[in-house]
Amino acid sequence: MDHIFTVNGNKATLALAGKLYVHDASIIRDELVEKIETGVQQIAINLSDVTYVDSSGLGVLVTVHKLIQRKNGHLSLNGVHGMVEELLKRTRLDKILFIE
Repeated sequence: MDHIFTVNGNKATLALAGKLYVHDASIIRDELVEKIETGVQQIAINLSDVTYVDSSGLGVLVTVHKLIQRKNGHLSLNGVHGMVEELLKRTRLDKILFIE
């Protein structure tokens, strides 16, 4: 899993590419939590180049969503398509997470 973080003030963008499995999910979660704890209040995650997300990856999205909401922030998912979109719909996370 490739990922690129860009931070500009209290806004961060995370671009992911490849497959998001358990090992990568923990790394991504730790980086996102660190950004939130250091003052980032808006996070946009670009999933346009992600082909698969396992349950750990979904857990990261939910965890980050809850954490950033507690800090009065906002998480958005961009470029959701294919299997990732289908998985979010089947798990009904599309009703909880903000998908652009």
